[in-house]
Amino acid sequence: MTGDLLGLVAAVRGTRALVVGDAIVDRYLVGTPAGMCREAPVPVLDLTGAHDQCGGAANVAANLRSLGAEPRLLAVAGADPAGRRLRAALATAGLGSGLLVTDESRPTAVKHRVLAPRQMLLRMDEGGREPVGRRTAATLAARLAEQLSWCDVVIACDYGYGAFTEEVTEVLAASRRRPLLVVDSRTPAVFRAIRPDAVKPNYAEAVALLGQPPLAPEGDRAGQIQDHAGLLLERSGADLAAVTLDRDGAVVLQAGRPSLRTYADGEAKTTVGAGDTFTSALALALAAGADPGAAAEFASAAADTVVRKPGTANCDPAELRRRLAGAGKIQPGGELPAWLTDVPGRGSRVAFTNGCFDLLHGGHVSLLSRAKAFGELLVVGVNSDESVRRLKGPARPVLPLAERMRVLAALGCVDVVVPFAADSPAELIERLRPDVYVKGDDYTRQTLPEAPLVERLGGVVELLSTVGGLSTSKIIREIRALSAVDEQRAGPDRKGA
Repeated sequence: MTGDLLGLVAAVRGTRALVVGDAIVDRYLVGTPAGMCREAPVPVLDLTGAHDQCGGAANVAANLRSLGAEPRLLAVAGADPAGRRLRAALATAGLGSGLLVTDESRPTAVKHRVLAPRQMLLRMDEGGREPVGRRTAATLAARLAEQLSWCDVVIACDYGYGAFTEEVTEVLAASRRRPLLVVDSRTPAVFRAIRPDAVKPNYAEAVALLGQPPLAPEGDRAGQIQDHAGLLLERSGADLAAVTLDRDGAVVLQAGRPSLRTYADGEAKTTVGAGDTFTSALALALAAGADPGAAAEFASAAADTVVRKPGTANCDPAELRRRLAGAGKIQPGGELPAWLTDVPGRGSRVAFTNGCFDLLHGGHVSLLSRAKAFGELLVVGVNSDESVRRLKGPARPVLPLAERMRVLAALGCVDVVVPFAADSPAELIERLRPDVYVKGDDYTRQTLPEAPLVERLGGVVELLSTVGGLSTSKIIREIRALSAVDEQRAGPDRKGA
């Protein structure tokens, strides 16, 4: 599965995606605490700065571009300072604003977030919630109809700011050759008659659609959604529903098929924009032909990368590759994944080391953790059992290859584990072309056979100090000595027991 997901990182590039809906300015006001207010029991903040980022449908488009797609944004903006800030934020994200419809009668939607260090204090929203006027709706509908023949996927982003009038939704309903349609809406039932290919409600939106009471945070929210899968699909009109549950991952529902789960990985710094990232990645994966389970795993991995960042963030391919590589570190067949051997396109600095790693000890862990500092990805080559026997003798290895790789993969500093059958990793180095080759200082550049190869391929060699007195051979000798002592203490009667 991981190999398929990594392949999607390349497969989604160039996908033509039309985002239609509510563009929002995410405005951040940043300050430092200055005590408590005298007039009321509220904190005082000295503002030190402000910045704008793409929000709502604009953030979906920004994520699409970051992932390598070709997005176009069709949305409404006011003829106001916030509208100008929206266009500036789009330009900063590398997005055009040629399809924005200017409506002088309504303000641009803005979400103001007031931040102190490590804490959001307040959010203030502005922007009209009523449907856009007839003239604006007609312009939106006409531009939408023009763009349908261009795109591979349409993403409808409905945040409740009035873009989806009857005129707009009728274009989607009437299209005979409509592209793939993915809907992210606060009220998915509005799109039921259109029969979207996929919907992506969050938990609150899903239970509202079902008419169910929301559970407490510690409740079985996934189970609640799974128990009402058929009703949710019927009320949304979709073939597929991916319900996001923030820290609990996501539930994927399909008619007549078992539900699927994805799981969040680690603690989030913020959830701002994570749903937009999930929607973007889900739509791209489905457009690339991924099955729903793989598409949801891909989208969850993308969302996991942005929740680790402050503010409204985007996911880029290099980050996503690293995240997906961690989901399946072991390459049991010895083949390196294509994304890793694509040196110009892999987008990450790669460190490489190798060894037998039989009975992993503190010296190994020290070397590996320091090796990771030389690259964004650490690839570890592991000698096969036959190779270890040739190098160390017929009594080795103590642990078979599968166990040695499993232990290495459990280390957080290790990103990819790959076996090799030869006595030297030269062939592996040829394929990987690492930026840095790391070994212990029991070698020198003159005695390390692979050093000239690494340097010829454009890499550098780093020799790190080893932890004195630690070696697998020494550990084995000590174990055998202790075993002999135990046998002597047991006496002749128990030796044959």
